Amino acid sequence: MVIGEGQVLTNAHNTHRGALTADFADGRTAEAIILGLDGDGDIAVLGVDTAGAPALPWTDGGPLTMGSPVFAVTRTGTGPRVTVGLVSAVARPFRGPRGRRIAGSLEHTAPMARGSSGSPLVDAAGRLVGINTNRLEGGLYLALPTDAALRERCTALARGESGDTPRLGIGIAPAWAARRMRRAVGLPEQDGLLVREVADDGNAARAGIATGDLIVAAAGSPLADADDLIDTLATTTGSVELTVVRGTDERVVVVDLIPDAG
Repeated sequence: MVIGEGQVLTNAHNTHRGALTADFADGRTAEAIILGLDGDGDIAVLGVDTAGAPALPWTDGGPLTMGSPVFAVTRTGTGPRVTVGLVSAVARPFRGPRGRRIAGSLEHTAPMARGSSGSPLVDAAGRLVGINTNRLEGGLYLALPTDAALRERCTALARGESGDTPRLGIGIAPAWAARRMRRAVGLPEQDGLLVREVADDGNAARAGIATGDLIVAAAGSPLADADDLIDTLATTTGSVELTVVRGTDERVVVVDLIPDAG
């Protein structure tokens, strides 16, 4: 979908199919390049010769509610297709292509064929309200809502900024496995994420985190699962404080979030 002169918005998972092209309603096809990509949030802004194709207006209203009518605009081999449906649920979380939790999606009933991800979802006034992203069983679809936060992310991606969550450079075991492993070696059970591997050149290694450490809090908030840690990292810049238990000793470690860590 065109969101500005020379700019097209799509899902990040659509950029892994070889050479990138954009198809327009008049039948024209143009080569595209990636301006910015957020693999964790599954969005990408492409640079394309839009040749005067108008940009979709973004919604300026509040969030949609269940029962709101929506229209899915997709393309088939014979041309554009518009289908109508209703918002069937709001704030639906799902797993993105990298396994990360994506919260706040719209579930709707507008019928779409497979391969329609990245297409626009609009309201009755033709304003962009979502990006169709994930097809569910039973003919339902999930769309990323095009709210103010997503619009800001798209603006940053168009400038070439990365949208990916900072990485610590660690592999972790889930909380239930951490409790079992600590119990097996005679340590008291404690909620947290057990570090099972550390990348040599990663941010965590530079901060002194080691295999066997238990991360129990990030930025002062307890960690129940990996999503809690990822959510904290997604809203953190510069550095993050992690509360780490090694054996029975607890300490606070400051990890500098240097980009492109393993």
